[in-house]
Amino acid sequence: MSYATLAGFIKQYGENAVLLVADRDDDGVIDAPVVEDALARASAEIDSYVSAKHRLPLPVVPDRFPGLAGDIALYLLSSEGGALTEDKRKRYEDAISYLRRVASGDAGLGLPTPPDQESSGEAWFESQPKCFGDLL
Repeated sequence: MSYATLAGFIKQYGENAVLLVADRDDDGVIDAPVVEDALARASAEIDSYVSAKHRLPLPVVPDRFPGLAGDIALYLLSSEGGALTEDKRKRYEDAISYLRRVASGDAGLGLPTPPDQESSGEAWFESQPKCFGDLL
Protein backbone atom coordinates (compact mmCIF):
# COMPACT_ATOMS: atom_id res chain seq x y z
CA MET A 1 0.00 0.00 0.00
CA SER A 2 1.42 3.36 -1.00
CA TYR A 3 1.08 6.12 1.57
CA ALA A 4 1.30 8.90 -1.02
CA THR A 5 -0.12 9.53 -4.49
CA LEU A 6 1.37 11.15 -7.55
CA ALA A 7 -1.03 14.09 -7.18
CA GLY A 8 -0.11 14.50 -3.50
CA PHE A 9 3.59 14.26 -4.32
CA ILE A 10 3.27 17.00 -6.94
CA LYS A 11 1.30 19.13 -4.48
CA GLN A 12 3.99 18.59 -1.81
CA TYR A 13 6.94 19.62 -4.01
CA GLY A 14 5.51 21.38 -7.04
CA GLU A 15 5.41 20.24 -10.63
CA ASN A 16 8.81 21.72 -11.56
CA ALA A 17 10.63 19.94 -8.74
CA VAL A 18 8.99 16.62 -9.58
CA LEU A 19 9.68 17.11 -13.28
CA LEU A 20 13.35 17.66 -12.48
CA VAL A 21 13.70 14.23 -10.86
CA ALA A 22 11.03 12.22 -12.69
CA ASP A 23 11.36 13.08 -16.38
CA ARG A 24 13.60 10.17 -17.30
CA ASP A 25 13.00 10.34 -21.05
CA ASP A 26 13.49 14.15 -21.27
CA ASP A 27 10.16 14.80 -22.96
CA GLY A 28 9.07 17.51 -20.51
CA VAL A 29 6.45 15.26 -18.88
CA ILE A 30 6.59 13.63 -15.46
CA ASP A 31 7.00 9.87 -15.88
CA ALA A 32 4.19 8.67 -13.62
CA PRO A 33 5.40 5.04 -13.33
CA VAL A 34 8.80 6.26 -12.11
CA VAL A 35 7.18 8.37 -9.38
CA GLU A 36 4.72 5.65 -8.39
CA ASP A 37 7.57 3.15 -8.09
CA ALA A 38 9.52 5.54 -5.84
CA LEU A 39 6.42 6.16 -3.70
CA ALA A 40 5.86 2.40 -3.37
CA ARG A 41 9.50 1.88 -2.33
CA ALA A 42 9.20 4.75 0.16
CA SER A 43 6.05 3.19 1.63
CA ALA A 44 7.80 -0.16 1.93
CA GLU A 45 10.65 1.54 3.78
CA ILE A 46 8.16 3.17 6.15
CA ASP A 47 6.50 -0.22 6.75
CA SER A 48 9.85 -1.83 7.52
CA TYR A 49 10.30 0.50 10.50
CA VAL A 50 6.67 0.65 11.64
CA SER A 51 6.29 -3.13 11.63
CA ALA A 52 8.83 -3.38 14.45
CA LYS A 53 6.17 -2.12 16.89
CA HIS A 54 2.84 -2.14 15.04
CA ARG A 55 0.79 -4.73 13.21
CA LEU A 56 0.37 -3.96 9.52
CA PRO A 57 -1.71 -2.85 7.80
CA LEU A 58 -2.39 0.00 10.17
CA PRO A 59 -6.08 0.63 10.89
CA VAL A 60 -5.66 4.27 9.81
CA VAL A 61 -2.90 5.95 7.81
CA PRO A 62 -1.22 8.48 10.12
CA ASP A 63 -1.40 12.08 8.85
CA ARG A 64 2.36 12.31 8.74
CA PHE A 65 2.91 9.33 6.40
CA PRO A 66 2.17 10.96 3.00
CA GLY A 67 4.78 13.65 3.74
CA LEU A 68 7.31 11.09 4.95
CA ALA A 69 6.72 8.97 1.85
CA GLY A 70 7.17 12.07 -0.29
CA ASP A 71 10.46 13.01 1.41
CA ILE A 72 11.81 9.48 1.02
CA ALA A 73 10.63 9.16 -2.60
CA LEU A 74 12.13 12.53 -3.55
CA TYR A 75 15.44 11.42 -2.07
CA LEU A 76 15.30 8.13 -4.00
CA LEU A 77 14.43 9.86 -7.27
CA SER A 78 17.06 12.54 -6.76
CA SER A 79 19.76 10.00 -5.92
CA GLU A 80 19.00 8.02 -9.06
CA GLY A 81 18.61 11.06 -11.29
CA GLY A 82 21.64 13.01 -10.12
CA ALA A 83 19.66 15.90 -8.63
CA LEU A 84 20.39 15.27 -4.96
CA THR A 85 20.74 18.38 -2.80
CA GLU A 86 21.61 18.83 0.85
CA ASP A 87 18.01 19.85 1.60
CA LYS A 88 16.67 16.61 0.08
CA ARG A 89 19.21 14.56 2.01
CA LYS A 90 18.26 16.33 5.25
CA ARG A 91 14.54 15.70 4.70
CA TYR A 92 15.28 12.02 4.09
CA GLU A 93 17.48 11.74 7.17
CA ASP A 94 14.81 13.47 9.31
CA ALA A 95 12.15 11.05 8.02
CA ILE A 96 14.33 8.03 8.79
CA SER A 97 15.21 9.41 12.21
CA TYR A 98 11.52 9.70 13.07
CA LEU A 99 10.84 6.18 11.77
CA ARG A 100 13.69 4.79 13.86
CA ARG A 101 12.14 6.44 16.94
CA VAL A 102 8.79 4.83 16.04
CA ALA A 103 10.50 1.43 15.69
CA SER A 104 12.18 1.81 19.09
CA GLY A 105 8.97 2.96 20.76
CA ASP A 106 10.28 6.46 21.50
CA ALA A 107 7.80 8.14 19.12
CA GLY A 108 4.17 7.45 18.40
CA LEU A 109 2.23 7.41 15.17
CA GLY A 110 -0.46 9.80 16.34
CA LEU A 111 -3.14 7.16 15.95
CA PRO A 112 -6.20 7.22 18.18
CA THR A 113 -5.90 5.00 21.23
CA PRO A 114 -8.26 2.04 20.99
CA PRO A 115 -10.97 1.99 23.64
CA ASP A 116 -10.25 -0.17 26.65
CA GLN A 117 -11.84 -3.57 26.49
CA GLU A 118 -14.21 -4.31 29.29
CA SER A 119 -13.03 -6.92 31.73
CA SER A 120 -14.66 -8.59 34.68
CA GLY A 121 -11.49 -8.06 36.68
CA GLU A 122 -11.40 -11.72 37.61
CA ALA A 123 -8.43 -13.99 37.03
CA TRP A 124 -8.80 -17.65 36.18
CA PHE A 125 -6.09 -20.21 36.78
CA GLU A 126 -6.13 -23.83 35.80
CA SER A 127 -3.47 -26.46 36.42
CA GLN A 128 -2.89 -30.15 36.08
CA PRO A 129 -3.78 -32.33 39.09
CA LYS A 130 -0.92 -33.27 41.43
CA CYS A 131 1.01 -36.32 40.33
CA PHE A 132 2.83 -36.89 43.64
CA GLY A 133 1.92 -36.30 47.24
CA ASP A 134 3.58 -33.70 49.45
CA LEU A 135 7.22 -34.62 50.04
CA LEU A 136 7.57 -32.70 53.25
